[in-house]
Amino acid sequence: MKRTLAFILSLSMLTALTACSDNSSDDENATEIITDANGNEYDYRYQMYASMSPEEIVAQLTLEQKAAQMVQPAVYNITEKNMKKNDYGSILSTTECIGAAEWRETVDVFQKAAIKSKSGIPYIYGQDDVHGVNYCMNAVIFPHNIGQGAANDEELAYQVGLITADEAKLCHMLWNFSPCVAQSVDPRWGRTYESYGSDLETITKLSTAYTKGLIDGGIVACTKHYFADGNVVYGTGEQSDVNMLIDRGDAQLSDSEIDALMKVYQAQIDAGVQTIMISHSSLNGVKMHENAEYIMKLKNEMGFEGFIVSDWGAVGNTSAPSYAEQVINSVNAGIDMLMETDSFDEAQGIIMDAVDSGDIAEERVNDAVTRIIRVKKDAGLFDDPLCENITTKQSDTGSPEYRAVAEQLVEESLVLLKNKNKVLPFKEGTKIYVTGPAADNGQAQCGGWTMLWNGAPTEDVPGVTTILEAFEKYADDYGIEVITDNKKASDADAVLLCVGEQAYAEWNGDTEDLGLCGSLGLEGNAKAIKEAKELGKPTVTCIVAGRNVILDEKNYTDWDSVVMCYLPGSEGKGISDVLCGCADFTGKLPSDWYGSLEQIGTDKCFLKRGHGESYGAGFKPRREPETQTD
Repeated sequence: MKRTLAFILSLSMLTALTACSDNSSDDENATEIITDANGNEYDYRYQMYASMSPEEIVAQLTLEQKAAQMVQPAVYNITEKNMKKNDYGSILSTTECIGAAEWRETVDVFQKAAIKSKSGIPYIYGQDDVHGVNYCMNAVIFPHNIGQGAANDEELAYQVGLITADEAKLCHMLWNFSPCVAQSVDPRWGRTYESYGSDLETITKLSTAYTKGLIDGGIVACTKHYFADGNVVYGTGEQSDVNMLIDRGDAQLSDSEIDALMKVYQAQIDAGVQTIMISHSSLNGVKMHENAEYIMKLKNEMGFEGFIVSDWGAVGNTSAPSYAEQVINSVNAGIDMLMETDSFDEAQGIIMDAVDSGDIAEERVNDAVTRIIRVKKDAGLFDDPLCENITTKQSDTGSPEYRAVAEQLVEESLVLLKNKNKVLPFKEGTKIYVTGPAADNGQAQCGGWTMLWNGAPTEDVPGVTTILEAFEKYADDYGIEVITDNKKASDADAVLLCVGEQAYAEWNGDTEDLGLCGSLGLEGNAKAIKEAKELGKPTVTCIVAGRNVILDEKNYTDWDSVVMCYLPGSEGKGISDVLCGCADFTGKLPSDWYGSLEQIGTDKCFLKRGHGESYGAGFKPRREPETQTD
């Protein structure tokens, strides 16, 4: 979903509710006293609701209040005053990357407004924390899903969920739009790195473990994007305000292929996932946001009791000629909450008018709001809306303990494509010339969904240890010498060449060429490759990219060793440790690696899924240096 910057969010605190209705006082700081049918008094409605069932709560709400629960504005489009007046069901997104304390303040300002509103329903803050709490300063940034697919470690996937939940709770953001369970089919798709790979069994295993980690960690998970977002056909990309090559396109699938993909969602439901997000894409020509047949399968056939949320502004790209008809069709198709980030008030009004006209049955609205409130109650929002009693394992984001888990995942995600002449691991006494545009580039190393939607604004990312920084910081422990001055490159015994892709998100990553030195390759890739060849030294190439990019055959032949790093995130030491022999390579390719565009979609490829070499028999890991904190 698109994440845009907007005006800086005001963090001023909300004034208290006006005096109770039977008191004519104009004192804005007076608190309304709520009385239930038994004469019990409460300061806030949510306290009264805490002992009620979701159905009983819904029965207390007006149509306007119910419709407000069904929409989700972006945080930069509303104020505390808006929230107190309307009490929207959820808020999402970000204005900038801020620290945990600032996030708590941001979330709590709106929660105070929500619980002081006439309906008094606590809202839930949603965020795309897809590889850690990636919009929070100094949070741990894990490898993107494609790297986790290469690691294929179920226990670590569960730990990633637990840690993400713990750091999200430190921000009071209790709804995570993750995991993405897309099947990677065509690497030209810009969201390939959000997939665990092409194997449905691996996707199911890792995503389910991650979801369980989020839930056990105390937050709400959201499986996405339903349905078949990774199976779309190249050339069918959505044509709206942006003309896309493949993203949001049409998945043209047989019944057996659909059944296989549905099993992934059944596993998520069985694991207890609380919400499911609908895909922008189409299934056999029908936009998923109006595909009642498949949305209702979740509720009627698969036992899903949570709620369905639309994706960012997706309702407006469905087939109906007017926005009103689009909203009506989406709600009637079974979507419970509309992520209409800019048009939320209009969508709310359309829902109300449609109920009055009979175009949407009020029973449909009641079902949607009951589901939304049930998820909120189960998340503890009616017991502790301001997270005053919330428990976390850590007191701040970016703890050494959590970074150690991320570092282990980096180690396991690395795939050794080749190791000619046994250049790796680097031996003690080796002088290494480190070069290439990905060597000291936190922006490329973390990829999209880091600080900002399309990636960090600069190469220097707070809390990230780059590949070069790791080699330099631990050079003495490894017994190596690091050279970065190109004038001294000839003194080196070996070259560490770091190349890769630019950071991107969604359709910005759609590509026609897929080349390492193509349109989305890092500027400087070709120059660094040429420099390494001219030096004539043994060369180890690290590829930092969100997918298996097409490599020049001559370049690949020239390189002695090649390591696919995918998008490793914040812990560059995981790379330096493995290359210097502190651990062996265990990662395997999560998808086929194509050697040309013509091979995509065929059974031909450069390297098969599951390929990955190791140091071999007799390898003995050296002692890993203790991680140094800045």
